[in-house]
Amino acid sequence: MFAKSFRVKSNSAIKGSDRRKLRADIQAAFSLSADQLSRLIPNKEDLNVMKMYLHKGEAVTVYVLNKNPIFFEMDKRFYPTVYALWTCPDLLASFTTWPAVLPKLVGGADLMLPGVILPPTGLPEVLQGDLCAITLVDNRAPVAIGLASMSTAEMLEAGMKGKGITTLHTYLDQLWAFGEKTHPPVIAAEHSYSEETGDQEEEKEEVEEEVNVEAAGVENVAAMLPSAEGDAPDLNSLSLNVEPEPEPVASPTEQDSNSELEASENVHLTEISKDADSQQDAAEIARTTQEQMDEILLQCFLHALKRKVKKADLPLLASTFLKNHMYPCCLKSFVIAETATDDEVVKIDRETEIFYQPPEISSFYSVSSRLLPLFEHAGLKKDATLSSVDVRNIITSYVKSNELIDACNKNYVIVNPTLCDCILEKCEHHTVTKLKWDDLFARCLERLQECHQVSFPGQKPIIRKGCIKHIIIDVAQRASNKKVTLIKNLEVYGIDPQAIGNALQLKAQASVTLSLIPGTKDKIVVQVQGNQVNHVAKLLTEEYSIPSKYIQGLNKAPKSGKKRR
Repeated sequence: MFAKSFRVKSNSAIKGSDRRKLRADIQAAFSLSADQLSRLIPNKEDLNVMKMYLHKGEAVTVYVLNKNPIFFEMDKRFYPTVYALWTCPDLLASFTTWPAVLPKLVGGADLMLPGVILPPTGLPEVLQGDLCAITLVDNRAPVAIGLASMSTAEMLEAGMKGKGITTLHTYLDQLWAFGEKTHPPVIAAEHSYSEETGDQEEEKEEVEEEVNVEAAGVENVAAMLPSAEGDAPDLNSLSLNVEPEPEPVASPTEQDSNSELEASENVHLTEISKDADSQQDAAEIARTTQEQMDEILLQCFLHALKRKVKKADLPLLASTFLKNHMYPCCLKSFVIAETATDDEVVKIDRETEIFYQPPEISSFYSVSSRLLPLFEHAGLKKDATLSSVDVRNIITSYVKSNELIDACNKNYVIVNPTLCDCILEKCEHHTVTKLKWDDLFARCLERLQECHQVSFPGQKPIIRKGCIKHIIIDVAQRASNKKVTLIKNLEVYGIDPQAIGNALQLKAQASVTLSLIPGTKDKIVVQVQGNQVNHVAKLLTEEYSIPSKYIQGLNKAPKSGKKRR
């Protein structure tokens, strides 16, 4: 989850009431003792709450104690960080693995069962979806947390094959780096693995062979792993220009053997020299490549300032510079005379934007307890869902089956006791004996619970009570008589507020800010400088294909007309 960088939306000190609520939630989630709870969430230490968005868009709440994140909350579930587990190492059931597996976990891989070490007392008892910790051999300080992919019994039945734990957070990831970047303490393990069995030795060798290539590329992780015996000698300490000492004259047989030995030693020294030269060449190539990239970046920047960027566009966002000026130069081999055209820039924008498909929205009604007697004859129960056509058909069938059509005027329906209790108000019980068909249908729909369903392609439909919330576009006035455009409820339609903000920043050439709506956890309001209702409406209706009936505030666009001279 935290293998890549995240974006912090807010970071503020927690209130006293929120601190007490957090303590109660953590106590309920992990069944802590009073001493453990006071160590994890002390009453008088600095505690902050931070809202962030991960690289895939997930909204996460993080609680930070003295600059170290200790818990994060996602989908109303709390997860401890490695900083918290170093304070209470026995907080979660733990699985042990080899140190060579750690680089894979840091890179975002899950813990596979072949890499899990079986302790003498057996694996801890967990169920599928339980929160677990991951430790290394001979140290109980956890280095990662995750969710069990299967129960303990299923792990053993599978012969310890397949995925064991879905990794969520690890030591050395971006969440750990947000803290003080301390390293795991050394906590003595309950069981020593210094004398492995033959099977464990073979398993360890297989695991280390699998992760050897990836571990070699993770320098900051490899530094903490134990070095193997017989490391290569320091190249800097080798000297190839040593004056040979005089040797006694040997016999012809000894001379032949000595010649062969010297030849082999010369070959060995030559190979070492070549390795040293290749390493120096690689370092020189890397340095040269970095210098070339710096020169290209500076050239793009200067070209943008001279040819395209206006004074009014400054200061220029790095993301805008990358999208509008770096990408077009990548189309050609960056020759200033052959700059990218506007059509090519638009093509790049379309290729880099996230593909969006609008949801299917349907309205229906659910049977309320008051109208249940009226729908029971159709075999329906409370909260059964119906369309407006279904409601009309069921009411019509009920009226006809009970012969409630007025014989004198078929436009009226006779109100029987069931209709009286379900449809009429108390003051109408003794006065209203007949209703028109349209009035009957209208009263039924008013007393049913209105619902709506939102179906995104490839996802399970979402059913909510009430009418669907409209996308609200509002124009507010700020200081110095400046206007701003506010956009809310984009998340209801699966639209990323950040993507909308980036698009409006380019189309309207105006500054855009995103902020959390007060009193909510994951609702974002997009604020654009100026009255940009026309740009917003065109973006939502044309590019995102949102019907205008689901957008509120389109009438607040600036009036088009001739300006006064």
